[in-house]
Amino acid sequence: MNPFPFIPPKLSIIVLRISLAVIFLIHAIVRIATRGSIDDFAKSTFNKIWFITPKMIVWGITSFEIIGGIMLICDIFVRWVSTGFIILLLMGIIIIHAQLGWFVGEFGTGGCEYSFILIMAFIVVAATDIKSFPVC
Repeated sequence: MNPFPFIPPKLSIIVLRISLAVIFLIHAIVRIATRGSIDDFAKSTFNKIWFITPKMIVWGITSFEIIGGIMLICDIFVRWVSTGFIILLLMGIIIIHAQLGWFVGEFGTGGCEYSFILIMAFIVVAATDIKSFPVC
């Protein structure tokens, strides 16, 4: 038996990669499934900074979360997709989360800490880029 966490390092990176994919897939699916969510996100975020087509931007983000999530699960272009998610998260920090502070819960609302740790996880996944068994 392996010592804690009971799985080999290679498998732990694969689990991390797939977990990150699932987080973003669920995030995008809930955004699509929740009535008015796309419009609300577009109006509340991108209208403030004068984007001409905020709804298209939100659909682009949502599409990338779905396509990128599937690509991560299928172990396709992991470094490129991880880089895309890092850029997406950095833009989220710049446009939304930085003004709300560091903390997400308990000591704040909507801050940067969650995005920061996701960025660190994507850096690990991209740096290792371990080829796994083909899922897709």
